[in-house]
Amino acid sequence: MNAIFTRVSTRNFEARDVENGLIVKILRAAMAAPSAVNQQPWEFYVTREREIINKLSQVTPYATPAKNAPVVIVPCYRTDNLYAPQMVQIDMAIATENILLEAEELGLGAVMLGIAPLEDRMKVVGEILNLPENFKAFTIIPIGYPLNKHPQEDRYDPSKIHTV
Repeated sequence: MNAIFTRVSTRNFEARDVENGLIVKILRAAMAAPSAVNQQPWEFYVTREREIINKLSQVTPYATPAKNAPVVIVPCYRTDNLYAPQMVQIDMAIATENILLEAEELGLGAVMLGIAPLEDRMKVVGEILNLPENFKAFTIIPIGYPLNKHPQEDRYDPSKIHTV
């Protein structure tokens, strides 16, 4: 699991495309995530369309890294037919982490750009993607080959470990 210790948030990408096969591997990793009572609430929107990507990059002041990404994945979730609706955003966070780790494993870079739980941002992304009424956008994930790679910061802090 070297990807856990080498993954960093990538906000600048090379001007080259990401092969479809790599995107499929990333989505397979996302769908391998555990979910509450196996409800698998996820739906994934993938775009390479510059107009859509440009709109997504303007959803929040922090979404600008999407602008130059060759591909963007927007994990979304269903709001109907859920066994544990209160756990949906946790399910989505786990799937998102799998996307970030698999991208790293494949030599790609990615960053999670927060949307949920902010309803105004979720609504704008839903409008951009023309989501069905029962789908909610969770996050925006630009993916591509990193323009430059920096080492991950060691965040291990023994003072945050408590034995009871």
